[in-house]
Amino acid sequence: MSSIRISLLKWLIVPLLLVNFVGAGLTYWLAWIPAQIAFDQSLADAGWAMIPRLHEAGAQVEIDLSKQAEQVLRVDHFDAIFLAVRDRQGKLLAGDADFPALPQNEQLNDPTPYDGLMRGEPVRVVALKTMIGNQPVFIGVAETLRKRTHIRSVIFLALMLLEGVLSLVLIAAIWLAVSKGLLPLKKMKLDLNARSGEDLSALDEHHVPLELSPVVKAINGLLNKVQLDAKAQQNFLANVAHQLRTPLAGFRTQLEWLLQKHADEPESAHSIALMTSSTERMIRQTNQLLTLARAEPAKFEKERLRVVDLNKLVEESIQHFVEQAHKKNIDLGFNLQPARVMGDHFLLLDLIDNLVDNAIRYSPQKGTVTVNTLQGKDGGIFSVEDSGPGIAPSEQELIFNRYHRLDDHVAGNGLGLAIVRDITKDHGARITVEPGAAGGTIFSVYFPFPILGAPAKLPA
Repeated sequence: MSSIRISLLKWLIVPLLLVNFVGAGLTYWLAWIPAQIAFDQSLADAGWAMIPRLHEAGAQVEIDLSKQAEQVLRVDHFDAIFLAVRDRQGKLLAGDADFPALPQNEQLNDPTPYDGLMRGEPVRVVALKTMIGNQPVFIGVAETLRKRTHIRSVIFLALMLLEGVLSLVLIAAIWLAVSKGLLPLKKMKLDLNARSGEDLSALDEHHVPLELSPVVKAINGLLNKVQLDAKAQQNFLANVAHQLRTPLAGFRTQLEWLLQKHADEPESAHSIALMTSSTERMIRQTNQLLTLARAEPAKFEKERLRVVDLNKLVEESIQHFVEQAHKKNIDLGFNLQPARVMGDHFLLLDLIDNLVDNAIRYSPQKGTVTVNTLQGKDGGIFSVEDSGPGIAPSEQELIFNRYHRLDDHVAGNGLGLAIVRDITKDHGARITVEPGAAGGTIFSVYFPFPILGAPAKLPA
């Protein structure tokens, strides 16, 4: 998978580094060439210094250069200096006899620098042709390259160090610039990852860079299509569930009648009881599908909220819970203190039913389930504590996803807690999952104060 960051860094850093090093090469030559010219000029000055000491003596040229003066010309703390003064026949007038042959320049008084070899060592030579009377004289001055090599190395190392530092600064600046430029993409990624699976709302198109606007619009278009498909699917499920309720209710009535009629026939009664149990499960799943459609947060209307007594809603379902707990010999207890909340009567009944049913299903034989209602400091609280196997922290968020189940051996369809979560959101409430003091799990729903028009105030 290709990376935009790596591509941007590659296309920005590599060309800029190439330009940087080309500039470094040019800077090196711009620094070295003047230094080379200065060194050559120093050699030329030594040659010029010998011209005043030349004079014509008859048909010959002589030089008045004492040993002391020659030593002064040869003084250098780093390099060896070589001299040679020759007439037109190549006769040595002064200097080193093994000095390389000098070029026969046509130009007068024009120093010519070039590289040569003296006594097996590379040297830099400056040759000068001058006229003494009518006699041409050729002057050569040479020096070894130690000083030049040292200066050249210093210039090279200094430039390499400078270019290294500049390259690192350049790479860091480009990296920061690319990272900052990609921040909107990172923010979009974090926003999308932070959403729940059911959140299909559009992304904000007004606070994104111009370059990302087409991407955001495309994602919003896709989210809109998914949302429409989800609504169509939800409506279809709700319609199917609604259509199934009446025939299933009638079927259950007929089975109850048959069970009474064949109560004295064990085999028939057993088969009818199994069919009744299956029908009850089908009716429950149908009711859950309808509840899921009604509790969809995007469809919920806040106008449906009314002040209700939470403890009385639990009392309406006590008989059903007791019968369900009796089948597993579960000790079902109720601690119902007055608690008033703003809520939808039927959805709150579904919330209570799903949480208590879930506690009974996951509690073992002869376990305990306790249902509580009370008025907290910030509003009404409904909680259910069971003695089941508990829920691992890594599963506590997943259990509210549709069709997620902790134990496939326990009867159910994985919709109960998803319904509870949606109903909780509809009421501006909050649900928590905590381990019980003696094992098991405590589900608690915190409702805001039942004050019409007041903002929801939830526990911190």
